Amino acid sequence: MISVLGCGVAGLCAATALSDAGIPVEVIEPGDAPPPVSLLAGGMLAPFCEGESAPTVVVEQGQASVAWWADRVSGVERRGTLVVAPPRDGAELDRFARATRAHREVRPNELEPDLAIRFGRGLFFDDEAHLDPGRALGDLRRRLVGRDVAFRSGPPRGCVVDCRGPAARDRLGDLRAVRGEMLELHAPEVTLTRPVRMLHPRFPCYIVPRGQGRYMIGATMVETGRAGPITARAVMELLSAAYTLHPAFAEAEILATGAGLRPAFPDNVPALRHEDGRIHLNGLYRHGFLMAPVLALRLVEALSKEMSHAD
Repeated sequence: MISVLGCGVAGLCAATALSDAGIPVEVIEPGDAPPPVSLLAGGMLAPFCEGESAPTVVVEQGQASVAWWADRVSGVERRGTLVVAPPRDGAELDRFARATRAHREVRPNELEPDLAIRFGRGLFFDDEAHLDPGRALGDLRRRLVGRDVAFRSGPPRGCVVDCRGPAARDRLGDLRAVRGEMLELHAPEVTLTRPVRMLHPRFPCYIVPRGQGRYMIGATMVETGRAGPITARAVMELLSAAYTLHPAFAEAEILATGAGLRPAFPDNVPALRHEDGRIHLNGLYRHGFLMAPVLALRLVEALSKEMSHAD
């Protein structure tokens, strides 16, 4: 029996991959555990855009995640990613183009007519996708329950796969927390059909459509382990960026705010580690939905080899 600790994107992907491989698995979730921070994610499956700052391993390996999610959950939208910058920040768009690949230059209004007024040029990444994190994680959980995978509290049994995110700092000395903050808005006068990244020297942001006039606006990235509600500064910066993208966001209703701590190793590369008598799947940083399936499949491969040697 494999006990997976944690029921965020890392834990559910690990349990799903193990179950897919026919390996007995259970998920341990303490009754007093807060909602997983992955519910606050943008849900963007955007390996090429991440290449702006992420290492090559994330860009190369993350490409497989679109198909992995599409095979297992509903609502994966393969509509690409549009990247824009205000005219005064055109140098940011040029920099982003040099740092990434698999894009083409477009006129934003050709893809999103709502952006015709403020933006004359953009980059389009055709092969990227997005999903709704809450819907996707709910689908994975229901899929596991349908296979009689137990979700319980209490001590783990057998081999332990630790997917607790920042909570695993009690065992991983070099793991740190990176704070992220987001908004969810209802803006029925805005019509966007795909994720849009708006570049800005001080506070770049992304806007992800959630359907029925709802948009996720994210996300700050603050090097701190301080938990707690979203800050006023983050709200102002995110709203300012959203307004710059489309003036109708000024009339939007704020449906929800959120702040959470994301786990990161010193090199910001997600990793699978064998330490302290456990297997750790952690350090997902800002690449949770992109890299969790990759590490989950690597986990299955490692455990399958161990089991075959034991036989």
